[in-house]
Amino acid sequence: MGDLYRKLKRFEAAEKALRRALTIRQRTKGENHKSVGQSLHSLGNLYRDTERPAKAEKLYPQGIRIKEKALGSDHPSVGRAIADFGKLRLRQGKNDEAETLFKRALQVQEKALGPEHANVASTLVNLATAQSGLKRPAEAEALFRRALAIREKVFGPKHPSVASTLDHLSVLTHDKGNSAEALELIRRATSIRRSRVADAAATKSAARTTGRRFGKKAFHSHLRILSEAMAAGLVDKDAGAGEGFEVAQFASSSGAAKAVAKMAARFAAGDDDLAKSVRANQDAIDRWQALDKQLLAAVSSPPEERNAEAEARWRQERDKLESLIAETDAVLAEKFPEYAAMANPKPLSLPDVRDLLGDNEAFLVYAVAKRQSYLWVIRRRRAAMFALPVAAEDLDDAVASLRADMDPTGIQKLKDIPQFPTTEAHALYRQLFAPAEELLKGATHVFVIPDRALQSLPLGVLVTGAPERPVADFSGYQGVPWLARRYALTVLPSVSSLSALRRFAARAEAGKPFAGFGDPDLKDGSESGLPPLPQTAGELKAMAKSLGAGEESIYLRGRATETAVKATDLSDTRVLAFATHGLMAGEFEGVNEPALVMTPPARATETDDGLLTAGEVAQLKLNAEWVILSACNTAAADGTPGAEGLSGLAKAFFYAGSRTLLVSHWPVESEAAVKLTTRMFREAKGGKVGRAEALRRSMLTLIGDKEKSYYAHPMFWASFMVVGEGGTGAAANRSRSP
Repeated sequence: MGDLYRKLKRFEAAEKALRRALTIRQRTKGENHKSVGQSLHSLGNLYRDTERPAKAEKLYPQGIRIKEKALGSDHPSVGRAIADFGKLRLRQGKNDEAETLFKRALQVQEKALGPEHANVASTLVNLATAQSGLKRPAEAEALFRRALAIREKVFGPKHPSVASTLDHLSVLTHDKGNSAEALELIRRATSIRRSRVADAAATKSAARTTGRRFGKKAFHSHLRILSEAMAAGLVDKDAGAGEGFEVAQFASSSGAAKAVAKMAARFAAGDDDLAKSVRANQDAIDRWQALDKQLLAAVSSPPEERNAEAEARWRQERDKLESLIAETDAVLAEKFPEYAAMANPKPLSLPDVRDLLGDNEAFLVYAVAKRQSYLWVIRRRRAAMFALPVAAEDLDDAVASLRADMDPTGIQKLKDIPQFPTTEAHALYRQLFAPAEELLKGATHVFVIPDRALQSLPLGVLVTGAPERPVADFSGYQGVPWLARRYALTVLPSVSSLSALRRFAARAEAGKPFAGFGDPDLKDGSESGLPPLPQTAGELKAMAKSLGAGEESIYLRGRATETAVKATDLSDTRVLAFATHGLMAGEFEGVNEPALVMTPPARATETDDGLLTAGEVAQLKLNAEWVILSACNTAAADGTPGAEGLSGLAKAFFYAGSRTLLVSHWPVESEAAVKLTTRMFREAKGGKVGRAEALRRSMLTLIGDKEKSYYAHPMFWASFMVVGEGGTGAAANRSRSP
């Protein structure tokens, strides 16, 4: 069970289970039993995978020694342990030691398993990687090719392990200067992964609950090899841009993108009964996954901590869900055969995206990789791909620097506000945006799919012109050529999201203009550690007034409860707003997923504990044009290691049925927030101005405030961003002239 948890990346549970197993085996079998050697081996793997090499390098030799004594030096289990020790040395950059260990493991495995066993192929790949690190490419290439032949024979030509071997071989071939062969090899690898994704999308729902996700590294290798081949004239630039664009989409799959696809699929069903079947299918899968995780955790707990009654109840519920999934699968296969493709959309081509855009719109897609980054710029009639000379780590540092100077934490007085580094913001503009400017002529609305650190940067703060001197005072920011002056910016979770939102997500307009929840009753904040937010009442009242909604649409203080949100029919509400604290996963003890803070009940229950979590948001039934999240951290990820941006509350609200979100990167001063949102609604009234353009105009009005010039600092105006359908949604009114 501990090894299973490790593979699932549930490392805390894995360590607990493995240590428990080691203790039991040492007590019942003796210190030198083969099972003790296996436990030490497994713990070594865990510590290796969790970056604790000092612990791992103590355990591997112990485990190997015990296994050799108990099983013999030529046993395959001994070979596997030696190979895993080699992986640790490889990760540490100790290629010479790794090579010695892999050669030793290979000798054992070839003798015990035969020269064409799958484990032999794995060790060949690792040995080749070590030799490549030792600058011996000819030896490494021979080993990679031998491993490739074994894996193709054992697993077949379309297995993921074949793709990973092709990755290694393509990079080695590229580094030797053979770009044409390298591109052929990496194309084969990507083709295998594409076919695996397509096969998974075509299977039944229950089988999709444990789908495989491929890492970004392999796709980034494809982009690097492709872009250099394009630069060398080996690949036509237009064809290469199209190929790279589809590869980049595999590298940027996100939870929020999947939520948009599922929401669009429900809305596309049209018929109420069919839409209910779609929702039942999706909810059942989500619940099945949650129960499966609960059961995995339960069965690995110590006997005294297990609850047989609860486990039986969970199994019974899981069985019922499997039946419901099968039943709804059958209904959808018969009445909505397009569902599987819509819920699991394939990458779009450049012509597909161009057809979605109006003449004044542009689409920017970023892929940030270890060595350099890539940008696709798409207009209605043209598209291009650019290699950007900015590495992931450098971008992380640059974005962190800009964000630090917009962070309101600890700011008590105006003099505490740091000077915004306009020179750095211009340098980043030159790297990230300037290459696109020629293609952006005539565009006023730009959709952006950011990657990595860019997901936490509001792009409107980039500076388009070189500053002559540092800004001397707040009024100086009013003259800065912010990117927000030039373009209305909308963030999208994925390329396919625009198609989903424009083609499938249109529904009859909801009848009620507004519902707002905020100013939760947090007393003095002493119990929760969160301060009261009385100013948010004014924010919601101002929003309601600007939308023509009455006081009954506002839920404040004792009415701003989790129970009220769940009990209110929000399916007929056009604009839904939450003005409260937003919590990230792990920010407080017991908060395991993003949540909005509501008025806590006198006594917490399972249905109302004062926190509206992302999971609970996903169960709401919405038909909202806008969801306004006027709370800090609502643009943040879900808190899981390595999570992509927008995978938390945004994902949940999209799934529930919102087509556009207004989220914030940091808490905004209350009066500024009121001015931004109310002006935005006024600008968007009537539907002639897109949502992103309405926000842009509101931002510019705030920047130009003559009475409070400090509002021109991006700390006050740049936090909010539009996610989803940032236009009017009326792409059909565009010109279709050639």
